[in-house]
Order: sequence, then structure tokens, then C-alpha cells
Amino acid sequence: MKRTERHHLKENELARTLTAVSEMFVSHKSLIVGVVLAVLVAVGIAAGVNVWRRGSEVQAERLLADAMVTFNAAVVPATATQPGEVPAAAMLGATGSFATEAAKLTAALPKLRAAAEAYPETAAGITARYHYASSLAALGRYEEAIASFEDVMRRAGGSGLYGRMARMGKADTQLRAGQVEGAIATWEELAASADQELPKDAILMELGRAYKASGQQDEAQNTFNRIISEHPTSLYVAQAKVELES
Repeated sequence: MKRTERHHLKENELARTLTAVSEMFVSHKSLIVGVVLAVLVAVGIAAGVNVWRRGSEVQAERLLADAMVTFNAAVVPATATQPGEVPAAAMLGATGSFATEAAKLTAALPKLRAAAEAYPETAAGITARYHYASSLAALGRYEEAIASFEDVMRRAGGSGLYGRMARMGKADTQLRAGQVEGAIATWEELAASADQELPKDAILMELGRAYKASGQQDEAQNTFNRIISEHPTSLYVAQAKVELES
């Protein structure tokens, strides 16, 4: 076949292809336009959601920061002639002072709650809720604290930092509230967890003390011995030995 003939054939094939595409576009114009518009709307919605989420995170962080200023404020007794040393944690962004720890936490509670409830699913909101729960526990409002710790657990998940801390906070609060069996159940669950990020030596220490508080001396002894055998380099080994001797 001559070169000119092959060239004409290619031109004819291209012409037919373009014609077919043109006809398809005309016959399906409304559908194609609809699909394009749907894609553009989806992209716009996704961009809007991202902007909204970022805005929510920023607002949540601001509310949390405001609450933490009060939460970390210095505690200076009214009778003190000199402020003395203040823990480093209390100096982080702290302004002003309170006469008692209870007064400080009471002032921080509404701010922490506002930050937690305004943006509950953000990292700042979960952080605020955890500190809200711990403040309630410190003030002796145990039932509210346990419920708030459970809320943190639901929102943060079992693998998150605050999820883990909330589970331990719940167990500690249960024991302080006199709910010994509940505390034992929670500590046992934590001790049996496969989560490698959990401080198992500290958990066993608290579990042993909970057993001791409930009068389960054999279980307490076995748990303290586990600390010594399973975590020989732990700082809790000395405490475990003291508990065994007592």
C-alpha cells in the first residue's frame, strides 16, 4: 500500500473517531454535564469540610488553652508569707494564683467542660474532657468523674494516649470511691491487655493494692511477686517488696 493511501486511511479513521465522540457527547450531553457538576460539588464539599474541621480544631485549642491557664495556675495558701517553690507544671502558661487546689480546680471545671462539649471529637476536646474528669476525681465527685473517664474512653479509643489514661483514671477513681470490686475488675482488664504501651508494672502495683484493700491477701501477694519477677528493673519493685513485707 502506498504511503499516501495509508495516510488517507489514518485520516479517515481519525475523522470517524472524532465524529463518534462528538455524537456521543451530543447524545449524552446532559449526563456528562451532570457528572462533571457532581464531581465539582463533591470536591467543593470536601474542601469545605476540611476548612470547617480545621476551624473547629483551632477554636477547640483556644478554649483548651484558656482552661489550662486556670488548671495550671499556682496554688498559694492565703496564710503564706512567701509563695515558695511552685511545681514546674503549675508554671506552664499560668497566671494568677489560688489559695487551695480545690479552689483552682473548681474554677477550671466550667472552662474544661466548655472546651470538651464545644468540640467533643477533636483532640483538644478529648484532652479537655480528660482533665475535666481528673479534676472531678480530685474534688471527690467520683461518680461524675467515672462517667467522664468513660466518655473519654469512648471518644479516644482504646489505643489512644488519653484512652489509656482514662482507663487508669477510672480504675483509680473507683478505688478512691470505695468501689473496690469495680476497681479490681478494671485493673485486671488493664493487666491482661495486649496493649504494649500500657505501663504494666504500675498497673500490677495498683491491682495488688486493690486486692489488699479488698482483703484478698493471696491475690495481692501473687501480684506483687509478678512485679518482681516480670519487671525486675522496674521502680515499683522496691514498693512491691515493702508491700510483701507488710
